[in-house]
Amino acid sequence: MNCEREAMASVLKDLTLNDYPTSDGRPLAETDWHRILMTALIQTLQAWCAKDRMVYVSGNLLLFYVPGDKRRHVSLDVFVVKGVPKRLRPNYLVWEEGKGPDVVIELTSSSTRSEDTKKKFQLYQDTLRVQEYFLFDPLGDYLDPPLRGYRLQRGRYIPIREMDGRLPSKVLSLHFQAAGDQLRLFDPATGQWLTTEDERAKQAEAERDQERAARQKAEEELSRLRKQLEHRRGNSNAH
Repeated sequence: MNCEREAMASVLKDLTLNDYPTSDGRPLAETDWHRILMTALIQTLQAWCAKDRMVYVSGNLLLFYVPGDKRRHVSLDVFVVKGVPKRLRPNYLVWEEGKGPDVVIELTSSSTRSEDTKKKFQLYQDTLRVQEYFLFDPLGDYLDPPLRGYRLQRGRYIPIREMDGRLPSKVLSLHFQAAGDQLRLFDPATGQWLTTEDERAKQAEAERDQERAARQKAEEELSRLRKQLEHRRGNSNAH
């Protein structure tokens, strides 16, 4: 209860003292595919990092990087920051948090091509010093292959090399792989793919269906045995 109160107090403080914009007036995502994928990635990464209170996962959030200049901002599709508290934020102020994102994922398209490959590329590399930058083109508008990754080395982005058809993230200890219009996350430590929230819900429903079927089968078997027992008793009384 105390943790919930502290979290709420922190949110209220942010909303009261933070007068930086929370929207740039642009749409949430380019298409339904981009929006659905962005939400799925955020939820999957949040679940992956749920146990670490000092990892913040978010997306479609305005990030400001110059104190006092409300025009110097960028909207990131999906990003992860290590070493900052896990809490709700109206936006992300780099100077208040003490650091910028460690990993950024942009779901790109032909209409955002220039921004994602030039403007944001330079911003993430030179100003925000984002350790890893991934670009995924879910509709195959222009990227071939549709997934690319870059890692900061000596101040410059170097392309991340594939491993078994996947792009490894050293920061997250996960591998990224394009699967049609989906971007899947793989845990090399367990050899398992991370499930999305929708997949987890379907798995839970399937398990409930199995439990109901097993319970019904057990009840039917119990009913059969009772009838069998009653039949034997009836025959015994007749004799």
